[in-house]
Amino acid sequence: MPNSVLPGDKVAVIEEYGSGNNTYDDGDGVIRSTVAGEYDIDKKERMVNVKNLKSTSVPKLDDIVIGTVAAVMGSMFVVLVKYINSKSVQSQVECICSTSNIRKNNIALVNDLVKIKILGTLNGAIHATINSPDLGVLFTKCRKCGSDVKPLRDIIKCVECGWTDDRKLSNDFLKSDFIKVRE
Repeated sequence: MPNSVLPGDKVAVIEEYGSGNNTYDDGDGVIRSTVAGEYDIDKKERMVNVKNLKSTSVPKLDDIVIGTVAAVMGSMFVVLVKYINSKSVQSQVECICSTSNIRKNNIALVNDLVKIKILGTLNGAIHATINSPDLGVLFTKCRKCGSDVKPLRDIIKCVECGWTDDRKLSNDFLKSDFIKVRE
């Protein structure tokens, strides 16, 4: 398979071709693959596309993603994608969600189930936002004792120990069908 590529492999340069299906511009003028597959260059349209050999899902611009927070760092957190536009995926793709413009102590913590919106890719990383009323934490547990929590305006309170915590809650907090993901 002479045209075989893996995610992140160089397929072409933007001076010669445009980014087509399953490809992205890495910001340095290189078109890279987002999937494992075979690339095809359309010389008439001057586009490069990658045919997906295996159905792996990578979120695209404006997709709504539901996933588990894998890491929290200063002004951002990393989300392991579980659903893209309400469809379950097994791709193990992660995206970065910036929190620098939200005035809360804890936007989300590790293992919280969150709903985010994809902003695009930059330097090979998928970027997302949580800054909308319908986006935010869908499900969480008390970080002190691990019991269930209930919302109180814009905070959560543990039903067992009474611990309160600040989170960026989605309008769909505890109302979603995705609550069973972590159990």
